[in-house]
Amino acid sequence: MAGPLVLLRDLKPQVDDPRTRDLDWYVGQGGYKTAETVLKTKTPDDVIAEVKASGIRGRGGAGFPTGMKWSFVPKGDGPKYLLCNADEGEPGTFKDRLLLTQHPHQLIEGMIIAGFAFGARQGYVYIRGEFVIEAEIVRRAIAEAYAKNWLGKNLWGTGVDFDLHVYRGAGAYICGEETSLIESIEGKRGYPRLKPPFPAVYGAWGKPTVVNNVETLSAVPWILAKGGAQYAKIGTAKSAGTRLFSVSGHVNRPGVYEIPLGTPFTTILNDVCGGVSGGRKLKALITGGSSVPILTAAETEGLIFDFESPASKGTMLGSGGVIVMAEGTCMVRALMVLMRFYAHESCGQCTPCRDGTPWLANLTKMIETGQASMNEIELLMSVSKKMAGNTICPLADAAVMPAQSYATKFRDEFIAHLDGKGCPFPAWTFGEGH
Repeated sequence: MAGPLVLLRDLKPQVDDPRTRDLDWYVGQGGYKTAETVLKTKTPDDVIAEVKASGIRGRGGAGFPTGMKWSFVPKGDGPKYLLCNADEGEPGTFKDRLLLTQHPHQLIEGMIIAGFAFGARQGYVYIRGEFVIEAEIVRRAIAEAYAKNWLGKNLWGTGVDFDLHVYRGAGAYICGEETSLIESIEGKRGYPRLKPPFPAVYGAWGKPTVVNNVETLSAVPWILAKGGAQYAKIGTAKSAGTRLFSVSGHVNRPGVYEIPLGTPFTTILNDVCGGVSGGRKLKALITGGSSVPILTAAETEGLIFDFESPASKGTMLGSGGVIVMAEGTCMVRALMVLMRFYAHESCGQCTPCRDGTPWLANLTKMIETGQASMNEIELLMSVSKKMAGNTICPLADAAVMPAQSYATKFRDEFIAHLDGKGCPFPAWTFGEGH
């Protein structure tokens, strides 16, 4: 597998190297030169045009075109905000955490350029509450940039101002949703907002706001340094660039890998990650974090890791959280674990989610422990159907999509739990080998 890297240094699993988080190391790699050149020689419209030309789509999960998102912000004076979503909470996803700990200056430079593009003079890095060390690393990096006058007033003598702050969340999964994040940063409870109005028009403190993912913003310096056209040459026509994938589960070499979009799944599984652990066969695959529909081993045949191929198979690339499940994994138990998570993380604002996610958790527990009949399987599907699409934010759908796909694609296994009055698999097979 070949292809230029945008965010990391090599194709191997990334190991902690504290040198890469220091300003001197980053400057030695040419860091901040792109931001200086952009602010001195380009207009905001030039920057947006370059990012549009790159074809980069948001790396947080939705995959919306980044340049298009920036262009929606109304022009003119007045406060505007750039928020970096570092509230990485999707089970199976841990790639933003790597960027925060090892390459914080890359993110800061990307935020300077992004803020310049649509006129934001204030930025916030909203970091997940559990990321204590990561928050300190980013705070230190911000202080280093301020000391060089690469943050603050009149950057590089251009008259451009950009201030950047760290805001720590409180560990709520829902605050990874952009409007919940905005409510949280305003000091309110992290409830999702109804849309429209969209944040580009009415965001933080009622002002135009862009919320971008850590990985998205970290790719911006490379795009502006090399040009959007060069970035668009990586990957496929509709899925440009590289992508960070967090690979976990039953593989021999789990880790975070930067891979050009358009790479076959078999290449990632066998060549990059060393194959399924324990010499077992693949049973199932999660392609983009726990909230996307699961694929059976048969459905992974011909799968390409871009935005289009997973969609053609009824799932999504999502957050890039890849979870490999080998033969011997109990799919009911795996679903039960996920349903507990979503029931715990529902914010409770919408009735279908507040009441539905505990229903799904209880039903999967009943099936797993042999206390269910066919009625519970049918009820699982019925409750899921009533939840889907009936809430303000996608959290209910995040629970429904795995529930429906597991119960449909592994129906025989669910029925085996009913027939055997309990789980037919040995205990703790879900985490076996790791």
